[in-house]
Amino acid sequence: MATQTSAGPALLRNEFERDAFTYYDTKRQDALNLDLGHADGFYHHHFAVGDFDRSILGRAGVSRDKAIDAELHRMETRQVDVLIDALSGMQAGSRLLDAGSGRGGTSFLLHRAFGCVVDGVNFSSYQNDFARAQAAKHGCARDVRFHDRNMIDTGFADDTFDYLVTNETTMYVQLPEAFAEFARVLKPGGVYVLVTWCCDDTIAPESAEAAAIDEHYRCHTHRRDSYLRALLDAGLTPFQVDDLTRPATPYWELRRESALASGVEDAFLDGYRSGRVNYMRILSRCGGPGTEPHVQP
Repeated sequence: MATQTSAGPALLRNEFERDAFTYYDTKRQDALNLDLGHADGFYHHHFAVGDFDRSILGRAGVSRDKAIDAELHRMETRQVDVLIDALSGMQAGSRLLDAGSGRGGTSFLLHRAFGCVVDGVNFSSYQNDFARAQAAKHGCARDVRFHDRNMIDTGFADDTFDYLVTNETTMYVQLPEAFAEFARVLKPGGVYVLVTWCCDDTIAPESAEAAAIDEHYRCHTHRRDSYLRALLDAGLTPFQVDDLTRPATPYWELRRESALASGVEDAFLDGYRSGRVNYMRILSRCGGPGTEPHVQP
């Protein structure tokens, strides 16, 4: 098992990683992530799919603000169902790697759903310490562990995991090296599920919306085709590709109404509505047969 080592500068290889580390390791008072999680102890770093209760927009004042924030958190928590549905074959005791685990929300919900043993990797020592404290509060510290590691160098032995997930974190890696690492630590036949936004290169390989998102989150929005090519090159065979752009749009409509809006909402809305930015779920199998991916419209 990988050990919990000191995160931070020692794990960072370039300016891009250092910039991402600074953004997340020093983001310790953000109401959008922290305040919403206080209600149930699930702190998320991702967005959402599905519609919202539109009646709350008819409220006024503090009641409206509280209702919007509660609905945003509900939607973010339900977003993990996108992973749960894709991992329906998982059994209690299965080993799962959560690559880019943030404050642990995804890891805890997957453990709760399946009873799986989860290892999260993240190079933010602050976020890992926070997640470890939450694991103790949730009573699952033995089975949900967080490691100070870089996603592209996890420190685990070959063929360790049955499953691997990345929940909106691959925009912080170079895809070929990350997917090579994921293929290394997955067992033959293991399943990798990724959820991400990306550029639809059949419409616009680059866009003003993606550039605005990248600047805001200090990340790099990859092209849709780049994902599929990098997966195949790493020996991870896509067997299901789901375009979730339409159900991902209402979240940004609601977040634009929130007092916690961060300013990136219009970039996502314009990107999704124009088709220049997509929200995708891709399921791949490690060492699977060389079949064409099944694409869900």
